[in-house]
Amino acid sequence: MSALLTDIRRIIALEGPIPVERYMALCLGHPQHGYYMTRDPLGAAGDFVTAPEISQMFGELIGLFAAQCWMDLGSPSALRLMECGPGRGTLMFDALRAMAVVPGLRKAITVDMIEMSPVLAAIQRRRLQGDGISVRWHARIADVPDDGAPLIVLGNEFLDALPIRQYVRQNGQWHERLVGLDGEALIFGLSPAPEPAIRQDGPEGAVLETCVPAHGFVAELATRLRRTGGVALFIDYGHARSGFGDTLQALRRHAFIDPLASPGDADITAHVDFAALARSARSAGLAVHGPVGQGAFLQALGLEARADRLIRNAPSAEKADAIRDAERRLTEMTRTGMGSLFKAIAFTAPGQPLPPGGW
Repeated sequence: MSALLTDIRRIIALEGPIPVERYMALCLGHPQHGYYMTRDPLGAAGDFVTAPEISQMFGELIGLFAAQCWMDLGSPSALRLMECGPGRGTLMFDALRAMAVVPGLRKAITVDMIEMSPVLAAIQRRRLQGDGISVRWHARIADVPDDGAPLIVLGNEFLDALPIRQYVRQNGQWHERLVGLDGEALIFGLSPAPEPAIRQDGPEGAVLETCVPAHGFVAELATRLRRTGGVALFIDYGHARSGFGDTLQALRRHAFIDPLASPGDADITAHVDFAALARSARSAGLAVHGPVGQGAFLQALGLEARADRLIRNAPSAEKADAIRDAERRLTEMTRTGMGSLFKAIAFTAPGQPLPPGGW
């Protein structure tokens, strides 16, 4: 039994069933027992693998993306490079190495890492220390100093971990999905009172998801980007069109499990609604580019050429095969392949040049 389950049972016993949003937030961010507060979840020994851990090429291409954006901004003498949910710091490490080929860029950069996990922040510090670039850690964007410098924001598999609300269509009305108790077991149920603020129609039994923290995050980001100029790039799995469906999922040891089975001991995420995110960004005054599939995005940044060069310099046939296999994994266009399931979206301040990426 997970340590967090006892706490969640106590909360429900005292307060009644809790929204999916609160359950998800507790599972991931509980101060003592939250999933991200207690472990390094990445890699073969963890629960999942992200694109930066698959190949150095991913972070290198993102670094070159940021470098081109910096030049398009006029190569300012100061630049804030921010990463949200930096994992082990692998993406930033590889990106900074690639950015070193651009004269003057590394001297301009201050790196800001937005990280809630003390475990992962410690790994990031070890990875990035001694690189000659100022790196600071913050719990939220509001803590990042606003010195007027342009901002480039990166986020890979960050948005999917923001807690969602779920509503189910029942008897022609939307009812919020809740987590309650059946004896000692956690179960899903519905609020008896309908949600009057939702005007959208839908078929009986449909599940409607919304991510309030994501929209608040975009609004906060927009305030900074409109004032300082800059670009925000997010890559995540999700759908390009808004629709109905239950996308809440839990992953443990690289396999899907019941989201209620082991709170605090499994990664819980939901698919990103890129269309809704784009609407929020536009309403906040930003220009929106994409979404496009990760495969097409990386190919537009030069993935094939980078893979070919690494293969030519590979020390062995086995290493060359591994590089080509990583390229395939990042761009695979099957229904569940990373090239199509994962998508890239970029936001820019009004009037800025189109960022690279094949939009």
